[in-house]
Amino acid sequence: MSVGSTGTAAAVPAPAAASRLRRAGRPLLLLALPAVVVLGVFFVVPALRLAWLSVSTPELGVGNYTGLATDGVVVTVVLRTLGMAAVVTVLCVLCAYPYAYLMTIVGPRWRAVLTALVLLPFWTSLMARTFAWVVLLQDTGVVNALLGAVGLGPMRLLGTTAGVTVAMAQVMLPFMVLPVYSAMRGIDRRLVDAAMGLGATPVVAFLRVYLPLSLRGVAAGATLVMVLSLGFYVTPSLVGSPQQSMLAQLISVQVNQLVDFGAAGALAVTLLVVTLVLVAGVQRLTRTGGAPTTLVGGAGS
Repeated sequence: MSVGSTGTAAAVPAPAAASRLRRAGRPLLLLALPAVVVLGVFFVVPALRLAWLSVSTPELGVGNYTGLATDGVVVTVVLRTLGMAAVVTVLCVLCAYPYAYLMTIVGPRWRAVLTALVLLPFWTSLMARTFAWVVLLQDTGVVNALLGAVGLGPMRLLGTTAGVTVAMAQVMLPFMVLPVYSAMRGIDRRLVDAAMGLGATPVVAFLRVYLPLSLRGVAAGATLVMVLSLGFYVTPSLVGSPQQSMLAQLISVQVNQLVDFGAAGALAVTLLVVTLVLVAGVQRLTRTGGAPTTLVGGAGS
């Protein structure tokens, strides 16, 4: 009887304790208020304004959206933007993953050097880096000189899709390295040792244990790079040509040259919707839990 009474007594205060915790946490929500205000003023309000312009200019309706859907040039630019962003993301993953892995296995001194190399692009202007790529990718530039030295050049790089892709990947690379490195730092390497102790080879242990545990960082970095690439403007404008125009450049043309705010608003809303769908899809794919135990057991088998 006493045991049951004790269990009941212990269970009764739980809702009250949870309520006290919620009340105690409410003042902390005030800390987020400035960020919410800034986000609302500088993002939500302009986004709503663009959405309204897209359905009200030049007349009320969805004419701007139907016009974009039936315009071959717009469809081509949207597909080119998605394709370019996807290629840049893949290149960043291929370059950032081994680099981030190297950062986790070297000593503190070399880790500091590698971290500084990653952060170095943030210490220079984006315009300066972009103009540097313009110089490097010229027909008589350093890249073509190196390609010619190995018998692969010279070739036209400035104003081409390949040149824009390389320049964008270099700019976006730090946004991939940092999330992947952050995820790798939290991985317990004893899990890999346990998998190898259960009979897995180093390659199998890496593929079945380490790689799945690091995918959250890869997904975070890939989402960040993809989203930034979708709306990138400076580098494609300077390194590319009108034949490689992306969605941000098309929006600029609609506003600055054609003064068509309705079409520009429709394009901006389309870009926002694509970005939100992409982020939601990545979050859904990465919403898993309890992987380490299963993975170690699978590696042992």
